[in-house]
This record gives sequence, structure tokens and C-alpha cells, in this order.
Amino acid sequence: MVVVNDIAKRAIKLLQIYIEHLGYKPLIHFELEGCFLQPSSGLPQQLNFPLLNKQLAALNIDGQLVPEYWSNQWEYISLFNGQSPLKEADNLSQAIQKIPSLFALQGISKTMIKPVVWSGDSGRLAVGSKDIFTHEYRAVHIPNAIQMNVSAIDSNGDNLVPKAHFGELLQQSFLCSSLSCSLLYLPEEEAFERLKLKEQYGLAEELCSPNDISGGHQGSIALYKKVGKHNQLMGEEPLLYDHNNKVVRSTSDWKKTARIEHRLGASSIYYNAYTNVVFGLLNLVEALENYNDGSNPEIKNKSDFSEKLPESLYDKNNKSNQKGAVSLFIESNWFNTSLNKIELKVNNIFPHSYKSNERLGDKLKSAIVHTYQQPIIMLRNN
Repeated sequence: MVVVNDIAKRAIKLLQIYIEHLGYKPLIHFELEGCFLQPSSGLPQQLNFPLLNKQLAALNIDGQLVPEYWSNQWEYISLFNGQSPLKEADNLSQAIQKIPSLFALQGISKTMIKPVVWSGDSGRLAVGSKDIFTHEYRAVHIPNAIQMNVSAIDSNGDNLVPKAHFGELLQQSFLCSSLSCSLLYLPEEEAFERLKLKEQYGLAEELCSPNDISGGHQGSIALYKKVGKHNQLMGEEPLLYDHNNKVVRSTSDWKKTARIEHRLGASSIYYNAYTNVVFGLLNLVEALENYNDGSNPEIKNKSDFSEKLPESLYDKNNKSNQKGAVSLFIESNWFNTSLNKIELKVNNIFPHSYKSNERLGDKLKSAIVHTYQQPIIMLRNN
């Protein structure tokens, strides 16, 4: 993993140099979900979130922890502090490492950063409702996600996503690349179980997590402009509160918050923030180049677009012979070729200051694949 991280960090720096040369500032922000286990004896433990957030700040992590929807579920949310994509990758990588120890300081014995927490809560939502539960109780398996938000700022300091058709171009790029790169954001076998929760466990009413590659503003690769995934107005800021602290007047500037949200990532200690930032920036570069060139490729980001994800890391040896995420990544050249091309461009643009031509894309792809092939080799040798 150290080798993968080192190569990916070099790739991120390269991509940042190229995007800045194009005249833009890349922005990437993560959200991470997880759960914690209550002590078996005594009163339920309430987390002190203000203290946790002070501790994150002391660790130079640009993020905050907040309670999430289900019991004992939490969410780490990136702060908009103007950090570079590389710093944001550092933030998430550090958060995944440090959050369990911070929770332990408050008496939490087990923190779960995993795709599914089985029987993590109980209850059944009334049909058609998102917040009214019936008297019927049943186990709810909680899916935990890592969401990646991507946008860019132009030379005037404006968000590029609302301009012309750039948001659609960026969404298009992610829709085309997400199948072959699913290994990056679905890094362990349980991540694929998360995709099956609605269908196999009858939790369609209770869960809003995605299970395929889809577009629109409510899909797994969502383009948020005026409205978000729940059809809420984007960019609302409160101006006036009443005596009950309820907002009575607000303003809205959706152009500031417009972005692509890649919602397919599975919460996992094996999720590599650096390789996923490379994935995000490669898509951003593709969209920026098409935007600057005036290209308008056929857009397939309509809300009715849907593409199935693989069912496993590895190939299915059955009648379907479905390719697994590892094979799909190996057989596709988009990830490594895109990065190799950008490396050559940066060499030509900055011949005196950037003289490295190591086929960085090939190196990174090989290192990623090796982390999944090594256990298989070890088993065969035994």
C-alpha cells in the first residue's frame, strides 16, 4: 500500500499542475460514513462531537464529524477550507486511521468503517415515507458510503459546473469510466454486498443508497445544480431565525454548490483516498479538455441511464461468466493511458522544470493490481 500511495501522490501532483495550466483550480471533497458499537453494559454512550471536531482540527484534518441517520451511525464531512486535492486525500486517509482511536477515548470499544453493518438498527418505514416508522420492527442492515464531490473553479473564481454544459461533460466522463474503475471505490468483497441490500433484503423503502451506475440529479453519479438528490434547493443559506431557532428567511445561490457527487464508494479501511483522487482528477481533466475544445460528445447522463456494476472483486465462474472488478480494471486502458498522456503533456509544457517520463499511469495501475493479486499468489505458493 505504501508503494501505491507514493505513486498516487506523484500522480495527483502531476494532475494538479496540468489542471492549473489549463486555467482552473480542482476541488475534491469527501464524505465518509461509519458506525460504532455501544458498550454491552451500562447506559448508551453519547459521542461528544464538538470535542471530536476539535481533535480533528488539532490533527490538521479539514473535516467534521456529525451524527448520521441510523442509530450509532456517524458521518465525516470535509470542510471547504480551500485545500488542494492532495491535501483532501491526506485528510480522508488520516480520518480513516484516526477516528477509531478518537472514539476509543470516549469509551467506544469498536468503530466500524465498513461497507455494511449487519443488523445495525431496527425498524420499518411506512410505505412512501422517509421519516415515519411503523410499529413493525425488523433488522436493518446499514450501508456506509464514501462519497466524492468534484468541481472546478475558473480564473474568475467562479464554479465551472453551472456554466454551459460543463457539469454534463463531467458527469458523462464519470458515467463512462466508473465501471472499469469500480475496483478503486469498491475495494473489498463486502462492498458488493452493500449494492444488494435493497433487492435481497427488502430494504428499498429504508435505504436510498445506489446500486448501479446512473446519472441525473438522483443517480449514483449525481449532477447537482438547482436541486439535490432529495429535490431540495441547493445552496440555501439562512438569513433569519424565529424564537424557536427555525429558519424563516433564507437565500439561495445554487451556482456556488453545483457539483458532481460520486455516490458509489463503499466505506472501508481499504478505500485508498489517493487512488480515488487520481480517478476523480482524470475525469475532471477529460471534461476540462472537452470543454476548452468546444467538444460536445454524446451525453448519456439522463436520469433513465443505468449500468450494472460487477458482483464481486473477482470473476464469476458460472453460466454468466461475469467479469469481476479486478479483471475489468486490468482489461481497461482508460486509467493508465489517460495518466500517461497527461504526463507527456506536462513534460512538453514544462521541459525545464518537469523532466520525469516514467509512464506513471502504467506504474500506478500495476501497483494497484498487485495489491489484489498478491494474496492469490501467496495461496498458490502454499
